Amino acid sequence: MSLKFYFLFTTIFFTSLTGFAQSYEKTDFGIKASTKTAIVEIQFYSSQIIRVVKYPVGKKFDKKSLSVIKAAENTKFTINKKDSILSLKSTSIEAILNLNSATITFKTINGSPLLSEKTSEALFTDFNDSGIQTNSVAQSFILDKKESIYGLGILQNGKMSQRNQKIHMVQNNTWDFVTFFQSDKGYGLFWDNYSPTDFSDTPEATSFKSEVGDGVDYYFMKSNNADGVIAQMRDLTGQVPMFPKWTFGFWQSKERYKSQNETVEVVKKYRDLGVPLDGIIQDWQYWGDNYHWNGMSFLNPEFSKPQEMIDDIHNLNAHLLISIWSSFGPKTPQFQEMKSKNMLMDFQTWPQSAKEIWPPDMNFPSGVQVYDAYNPEARDIYWKYLNKGLFSLGIDGWWMDSTEPDHLDIKLEDFDNKTFLGSFRKVRNAYPLMTVGGVYDHQRAQSSEKRVFILTRSAFAGQQRYGANTWSGDVNSSWENLRNQVPAGLNFSLCGIPYWNSDIGGFFAGAYNKNGNNGSGAKNSSYQELYLRWLQFGAFTPMMRSHGTDIPREIYQFGQKGETIYDAIEKTIHLRYSLLPYIYSNAWKVTNGQSSMMRALVMDFNHDERVKDINNEYLFGQSILVAPVVNAQYTPEVIVKTNEETGWDKKENKDNAKNPGIDFSEKKSKKIYLPAGTQWYDFWTNNKYKGGQEIEKETRIDEIPLYIRAGSIIPFGPKVQYADEKKWDNLEIRVYEGADGEFTLYEDEGDNYNYEKGKYTNITFKWNDSKKVLTIEKQKGQFDGMIKQRQFKVVRISANPENQQNLTKFSKVVDYTGNTISVKM
Repeated sequence: MSLKFYFLFTTIFFTSLTGFAQSYEKTDFGIKASTKTAIVEIQFYSSQIIRVVKYPVGKKFDKKSLSVIKAAENTKFTINKKDSILSLKSTSIEAILNLNSATITFKTINGSPLLSEKTSEALFTDFNDSGIQTNSVAQSFILDKKESIYGLGILQNGKMSQRNQKIHMVQNNTWDFVTFFQSDKGYGLFWDNYSPTDFSDTPEATSFKSEVGDGVDYYFMKSNNADGVIAQMRDLTGQVPMFPKWTFGFWQSKERYKSQNETVEVVKKYRDLGVPLDGIIQDWQYWGDNYHWNGMSFLNPEFSKPQEMIDDIHNLNAHLLISIWSSFGPKTPQFQEMKSKNMLMDFQTWPQSAKEIWPPDMNFPSGVQVYDAYNPEARDIYWKYLNKGLFSLGIDGWWMDSTEPDHLDIKLEDFDNKTFLGSFRKVRNAYPLMTVGGVYDHQRAQSSEKRVFILTRSAFAGQQRYGANTWSGDVNSSWENLRNQVPAGLNFSLCGIPYWNSDIGGFFAGAYNKNGNNGSGAKNSSYQELYLRWLQFGAFTPMMRSHGTDIPREIYQFGQKGETIYDAIEKTIHLRYSLLPYIYSNAWKVTNGQSSMMRALVMDFNHDERVKDINNEYLFGQSILVAPVVNAQYTPEVIVKTNEETGWDKKENKDNAKNPGIDFSEKKSKKIYLPAGTQWYDFWTNNKYKGGQEIEKETRIDEIPLYIRAGSIIPFGPKVQYADEKKWDNLEIRVYEGADGEFTLYEDEGDNYNYEKGKYTNITFKWNDSKKVLTIEKQKGQFDGMIKQRQFKVVRISANPENQQNLTKFSKVVDYTGNTISVKM
């Protein structure tokens, strides 16, 4: 074929009414078109994912994504053109490009509209980025008036649907931004830009506008439901590894344990009390003064025998996470080495002063600087010292604080800092992805015997691939902030990042200390109620972690056994441990099936219009409806105002609630909506209710309202003091009748990557509701130490019509040796 013929074959020219020459050419994955306003590329990354790139005519666009790791697949698609309208269609989705306006409309293959670009806003605006002439970039879209959208990261706005929002997206302490949203219409959109970005949703348009970009770059993905959209997002940006089993137990922490003796004694006290605990977290300053900030070594004389401390914790069958940061003090070897190689950035970060006071005394600047995590050599240096000083001692995981990172007293010129990938402005929001990814990649390269576990304060798209659980930052201890955490976690999960948690009890709790007496708040009824309700909510998040300042949070601070609050805390922790088989099996569904652990109701009940903006209920797994109590019922709500961004900018509240005698035995109530399309069992009473209605639930201080979906099969584990204390050879299997159901119990070696080699087992339980038969299928797979013989106590849960107490329970003990068995109930 001659070059001339090939050019005529692949390129179509036409002249518009304005006389502007427009063209398009077919590429390996889509098309490249020249329009009046831009060069437009439409690329199929799969039959369900389309990448859209737009950049100025006469310019080039060459970008390696930090978030997207998927390469475009060879996808079958067709091209049709009529006048100035160009249609590209795969087996799942259609993109229609208007060659005159450079706008794109996305439709289903049946022609139903999904999303359309809007033309009113300029795509590119000239921008000088630290001396480099580039663009600010923007794209507007038109959404249906009644459409709901979710995602955008961890947002402290208390909203479930993110319509009618204007959000300035720059990573900070308590807001973690992900430039992604998904719609209840079954599509998602990832805006692949890392600079400060404005998201806006108004009745006129929904838009992203970023300060820096050589061009517009976004991915549109289509599926039938929210799980499918999440699967597409993870296909693009990475799958989720398994966490160690012990990370799903209970974690105790505070700001901060000041000696190794104090840290170990906390674990010992839990063991003496018989209260389950799997981990303790050591916060900052084990390295000594602020000049040695984040030295990754135990220079503080109160931690003079770190190996002994770690061994003591391990001998108590607990695990240790330790605080590491994104910055270094000037007297650390990390600082000196990175400084010599221009790997540090110059802006104000925490801590600003060498003295431990607030406000900071700038006569004694700390000299602490953030490192350039975008630089692969800097990430190598970071791990070199982390490995030598901490990992080699047997530390179990990393508490990566300030991964956004802390940026205080912000000045515009701060964003001119040069990084390995250009200006800090250009890559600002991807910082947590780079620093967390650096630790994950290095530990994985060094060892497969210990699963990476990272607790991080910030995140960006793709971070789910790095073994990280993100917490919501230093939120205040208030009922308002407790309420905000529910939709914050759910929207974060809807971005495809499934592991999230919050400081149980809130971080800044000083307003609850009476008469300025630090630490007394644990005996303050107002704080006791808030803490307990937050703990109950935390038991149904992917990580159950108690942490904060001003008020110690260990269970024994709240009283002693036999007292109402103490007993309620212990009951909640035991409940978490009883559900570990269910939780760990759901973690496998996250890894192997692209599922999510915290599930907004719209994920499973999209047909029910009433659930689409519910911000105080969710599913934990696909069986348990969680409706946490998020309003004070026994005490006044204390309004707490502190500034998370500036660290310790807080004042004791002299007008805090008094501590009158509170009768926590009083019965209260809460309204709960039960989604339509199924029946629901009250977890505590087993009363059965029809879905699609709001009910009045009687509440107790020691119980969180929980409802089990009809057809659910839930395994309950033994009473333990830590996750691996007992094998799962005698589980209770509860079957909630009313619909057919299925559940797969997952087990593996618990803390290595052998599961990636197929070393794990699955046992699938199937319930036939009409026949009242539970089939336990043949065990699949194997691993060292697997259980070969066990007993299941099968409990069928049935109930008379709603609000009737005449519960019927049928139970049978079944011997199981790995072969299929059917149990007639």
